[in-house]
Amino acid sequence: MLSLSDVRAARDRIGDSAVRTPIEYSHTFSEFTGAEVYLKCEQFQRTGAFKIRGATNRIATLPEADREAGVVTASAGNHAQGVALAATRAGVDATIVMPEHAPISKVKATEGYGGRVVLHGADYSEAQARAHELEREEGRFYLHAFDDEDVMAGQGTIGLEIVEDVPDVDTVVVPIGGGGLISGIATAVKGLDPDVRVVGVQAEGASSVADSLKKGEIVEREGVDTIADGIAVSRVGERTFPVIRERVDEVVTVSDPEIAMAITYLLERSKMLAEGAGAAALAATLEGKFEVGEGECIVPLVCGGNIDPNVLTTVLMRGLIRSGRYLRIRTVLKDRPGTLLELTDVIASNRANIYAIQHDRTARDIGMGSAEVELDLETRGHDHVEAVIEAMEAHGYPVEVLV
Repeated sequence: MLSLSDVRAARDRIGDSAVRTPIEYSHTFSEFTGAEVYLKCEQFQRTGAFKIRGATNRIATLPEADREAGVVTASAGNHAQGVALAATRAGVDATIVMPEHAPISKVKATEGYGGRVVLHGADYSEAQARAHELEREEGRFYLHAFDDEDVMAGQGTIGLEIVEDVPDVDTVVVPIGGGGLISGIATAVKGLDPDVRVVGVQAEGASSVADSLKKGEIVEREGVDTIADGIAVSRVGERTFPVIRERVDEVVTVSDPEIAMAITYLLERSKMLAEGAGAAALAATLEGKFEVGEGECIVPLVCGGNIDPNVLTTVLMRGLIRSGRYLRIRTVLKDRPGTLLELTDVIASNRANIYAIQHDRTARDIGMGSAEVELDLETRGHDHVEAVIEAMEAHGYPVEVLV
């Protein structure tokens, strides 16, 4: 099984390619949780995520024949960029198969780092199947995204940095997709200090590890559904699962709305941009998914920041809705001059700001003398939302909350 010495050897190999990322203390998240929270900021890594560590280590250990033949891999995005850059720097040809719906920003970035991108399949599993076909057809070496000990060792260098930079760490929180990242980090952390707790976090819509641990054997999900595309994997690795079972203390899951809220908090409070997978560990910390002691030193890993701008727009809107900062409602008023002004006066007097308004007097489900109005409002929290709705209803406006 993967060892601490493997991780230390990986650090010597990747030093010229991967940077040592910072660890930032968060006053905000410490106050939220009652713990001492430090963020390991791997979104500042080259390519915007941790994956270059494992890819660089694996390519560095390839025999010359495999280097000459080139590599092929499958990825939802971040591994693709890591392999592309690591291979380019090593002079190795790389082909990366990505799901057809992979974020365009990640596709373009992968091509920009020198990789040849092939789009295939609806998810990672289908992309992986096509990559194995290219492995056979073109005689390339298949560089697995997570189920490879050299890849795990490269990712584990993050664990060395965490323990060295935060020697009093009590708990390390790590996102899980296929398990390569947490296997490496848990190996490093437990090897340096067996008393440090390692908590894994999966998205509810891709909880293969959590399901497998409950059953005692690897379980493959029929499909995955989560905004955290970087951990949207239907099956944990054959090599990673035994490491997780032995060295990870607990695995929890978070919902997409909880991930969206964590992304919003990171951007608003810490001025950090994270993708869905990158915010999963913080989401679990903030939502109390595992027990946290008063003053406990916790390091959630922000593992990547490569979020597609279109996805970011949707995620931030969901985060604002969840925090009571955005409200969309429908009401009905009399269709006569001045009634819309009266409605907006009620809203304004309760200090809500109108983003957008739509007035429809032709809706079929209202009376002939009425008009339907939809409003998008900026609010200041859940208590404010309730106050606005109560004020409207007190003035005779029926309110239907849309989002």
